[in-house]
Amino acid sequence: MEITVNGEAAKVDAGPDDTAVDLLRDGLGLTGTKLACGTGVCGACTIVVGGTPVAGCLTASAAVEGRDVTTVEGLGGTHPVQRAFAAHDALQCGFCTPGFVVEAAAFTDRWRAAHGDVAPSRAQIAQAMAGHLCRCGAYESIQAAIAAACAGRHDDDGPAPARVEAWEKITGRARYTTDVRLEGQLEGVIIRSSLPHARVGAVRLGGAEVVDLLPADRVVRYVGQPIAAVAAPTRAAALAAAATAEVAYTPLPAALTTVEAEKPDAPAVYDSRAGRGGAPRSNEAPLSPAKWEGNLRGPSAASWRAGTATKRIDAARERGDDRLVSATFTTAAQAHTSMEPHACVARWDDRGELHLHLSTQAVGRVAVEIAKRWNLKPGQVHIVAEHVGGGFGSKVHVTGDVIAAVELARAYAAPVRVVLDRAEELTDGGSRPATRIELSLLADADGNLAAMSMDAWGDGGTAIGSNSAALARYIYGNAPRQLRDYDVLTHRPPGAPFRGPGGPPMVWALEQAVDEIAHRTGEDPIALRQRWDGNPKRRVLYDWAATLPAWTDRQPSGSPEGRFRRGVGVAATNWLYLLDPGTEIELVVEQGVVVARTTTQDIGTGSRSVIADIVRAELDLPAGRVRVDVGRTGAVHGPASVASSATPSIGPAAVDAARRLRAALPEGPVAASLSGAEGVRVVGRRRRDRRGYVTPFPLGGLSIGRGFAGAVHLTEVEVDVRLATVRVTRAWCGIAAGHIYAERLARSQCEGGVIQGIGYALFEQRQVDPATGVVLTDNLEDYRIPGIGDTPEITIHFHQEGWEHVTGHGVGLGEMSTVGVAASIGNAVHAATGWRPLDLPIRPDRLREGISR
Repeated sequence: MEITVNGEAAKVDAGPDDTAVDLLRDGLGLTGTKLACGTGVCGACTIVVGGTPVAGCLTASAAVEGRDVTTVEGLGGTHPVQRAFAAHDALQCGFCTPGFVVEAAAFTDRWRAAHGDVAPSRAQIAQAMAGHLCRCGAYESIQAAIAAACAGRHDDDGPAPARVEAWEKITGRARYTTDVRLEGQLEGVIIRSSLPHARVGAVRLGGAEVVDLLPADRVVRYVGQPIAAVAAPTRAAALAAAATAEVAYTPLPAALTTVEAEKPDAPAVYDSRAGRGGAPRSNEAPLSPAKWEGNLRGPSAASWRAGTATKRIDAARERGDDRLVSATFTTAAQAHTSMEPHACVARWDDRGELHLHLSTQAVGRVAVEIAKRWNLKPGQVHIVAEHVGGGFGSKVHVTGDVIAAVELARAYAAPVRVVLDRAEELTDGGSRPATRIELSLLADADGNLAAMSMDAWGDGGTAIGSNSAALARYIYGNAPRQLRDYDVLTHRPPGAPFRGPGGPPMVWALEQAVDEIAHRTGEDPIALRQRWDGNPKRRVLYDWAATLPAWTDRQPSGSPEGRFRRGVGVAATNWLYLLDPGTEIELVVEQGVVVARTTTQDIGTGSRSVIADIVRAELDLPAGRVRVDVGRTGAVHGPASVASSATPSIGPAAVDAARRLRAALPEGPVAASLSGAEGVRVVGRRRRDRRGYVTPFPLGGLSIGRGFAGAVHLTEVEVDVRLATVRVTRAWCGIAAGHIYAERLARSQCEGGVIQGIGYALFEQRQVDPATGVVLTDNLEDYRIPGIGDTPEITIHFHQEGWEHVTGHGVGLGEMSTVGVAASIGNAVHAATGWRPLDLPIRPDRLREGISR
């Protein structure tokens, strides 16, 4: 087949079922075009064919024969849109960025030809980019970048990009695990269970070698659980081989809903102590002890004067006290669905050492787990995670793609790549567990918090570790409270830690109850929270939020009339300050450049840029004299990108390393002395906080620091009572996390957190067939995440004081930006309609039923 790609003629072989994406990525090695959904929904594979942007995954290879095709590589890094994306930090993990850039460049050219150098409106940009999704939520910056490019403000070179790897991602040069192709590489495919509960016998596959992926008891516990894997020279051939698999099942009874699972005679998900011990975890915290009774695990308690709390609540209920709010709140399972799916390329070398290219949030941690699983020494495991296309908690441990790739590589004696497709990702790639929370909140005659009771049932499929109620221990003072967490096990895919695990469900319930008490007592909801909350950093945020015009000019709850009703809601939250106290950063002078190395990885949060900015500032060096090399083993210890712990760990270590290097060089400007300092090496460490830590030693690599980060969310919604829809129009997020290391990147991350919270509140819900256990929402049409058109105007406010005892004076903020968003939206819907939503997401059917009452 002959085509013209980026102005050059090319010949390439194409199969009858190949798409344009196959042709470009596999035939020509143009990996800037990404494959994320495979159904034309996400836009990551956008290319221009004959002057028109199209979805490459839906375009047959025959349709581009003899045509002019432009990919992101063909823009050459000179298009104004690319400069604008770099300047406005219109990207995070970068996996979806090439598709956005190609579409935005075509739109900008059309717009300027028709309108001149005039910025389009937000609505016009959103309409043009409606076919693109960004799970990191970089939409606000994308809006700003496209508007600026259309206005002609980036026709010439502008300021240096906020993100050091921006140009690699904007031009398609950045290589992700899904882009890796080694010599002799095979493609692996996982054979998955079609039954929710069964004992598996033989797996027969005609003519191909299959590797076993079953647990020791050979029992599958959900539809989609890995059974075996096979490899072939192409993915199509591997899929064809997998389709011939004959699996000998002995079906077992299954509990596919929590109602079924809680029955006394329900089939057990784990019927032995060994099975329970191997259950996956749905949060990052150490597992609290709890008893098991069938499929119910719990309670695990984090109570404080529980007896007093129960007595006060029971007495208030008996007397019909209006200051007692009792309700049952529910939340749906939320899929992580990173744009780069789980992916691993595995290769065993002649010395028996294992080499992996891996999409992971935890290079060092996973290397340790792999060494233990395959009986290797730590130095025999080599991991590269150069660029990682998001994770949000789902890529922290050894996952099914890793196990399959490693076992296939050993069985076939060749490098093997395993990449989950979108259906696999939405089934077995991780999800925030659904919850049911029974909450009672009591205020006394003076309007103070008198008691709280929260029982939370986590619905994490085969996973355990529900911790929503436990997190209510740390907010609103020390009023008596009974807090109990339970896990209800079902034969459904396991949950996994997801950005603020346990936090959003807890805050969804608690903050609506707080709002209801304010409504019943006639007190300003912000003033009530300020009275109850003794945290001085959050009190400053309450002062900020209370003066916003959207709050001071709001209408009383339930008073708006007409078809379109606006309301403003508030929610507060906190989060533990976590860090990796063992973090180190190595600086080495190589050919006149200071190279920083550590085993941390950059999943889009900006770890490279934080390190680079600190080293440049401390040593007074230009950008070209500092290089950051992260995402690989062999360097000094770096933190996992989890629990908002990475930046407060690497920031102080980078400062220490830079100061050590300055001390190791001759006096005078560092830039002048680098040419004579070849090979000089120092290691900086994350120094201990002035007041130490809450935990005497790290747990899972993390220490709990002293103090809580805080956030206050204010959200404005518009409710269409005729169509029963909710649209978020504006959002404010105030965060008290101390020193901000890279402000533009921090704002991007927090804006993305707000957008993920909007998705949790309004759209996202994994649906499982209650009869078969099959995940029904296994594509990005049926499982909806927010798009650019769902993005409101977002204001981020940082309060940077109050963390002087912390080395570096700053803590993490990724969790804080998303945990309270859904609750603020729920309170805003109540303000607009007078109806209190109790269930997430706030779907049209629920809204219609609620407001009709």
